[in-house]
Amino acid sequence: MAGHSDNVLDLPSFDEAPKVLIVIAPYYGAISAAQLASARVVLESAGAKHETLEVPGSLEVPTAIGIAHRQAEFDGYVALGCVIRGRTSHYDIVVNESARGIATLGLTGACIGNGIITVENMEQAEERADAARLDTAGGAAAAALHLIHIQRTLKKETKGIGFKAAGV
Repeated sequence: MAGHSDNVLDLPSFDEAPKVLIVIAPYYGAISAAQLASARVVLESAGAKHETLEVPGSLEVPTAIGIAHRQAEFDGYVALGCVIRGRTSHYDIVVNESARGIATLGLTGACIGNGIITVENMEQAEERADAARLDTAGGAAAAALHLIHIQRTLKKETKGIGFKAAGV
């Protein structure tokens, strides 16, 4: 069984506090509460400002992030939810499509930490949601912060258009 990484990066520091949107599908109440608490602790420890948006299910998480990325002023996103395998192939669709949507948004420049838990049973979900054990939500918040830091650090200089006045 996989455990905690032995190579945990320190949280980045910021001159200007990043603004992060947590998008959560609160399908399982206790799991969602633990995820939100953990993500918020990590974001606040780095000085990030955050807001939370609830969506009906994990399939809607990437869509909501895409809307926010196009229409709002967030530096990054934390995707949270929990998908527990059932008796049908719906699990595979939700797991694969939510991950694909998040990855696609990331490749277009959205800084997203993916903390959607995908498990076989409630015991595994509880372990992954628990901040003292596997803490996937805290890890997702940290990932979003690292991506925001990378984006800010590697930002290209803006270049003007037109002519420069002589002597400038």
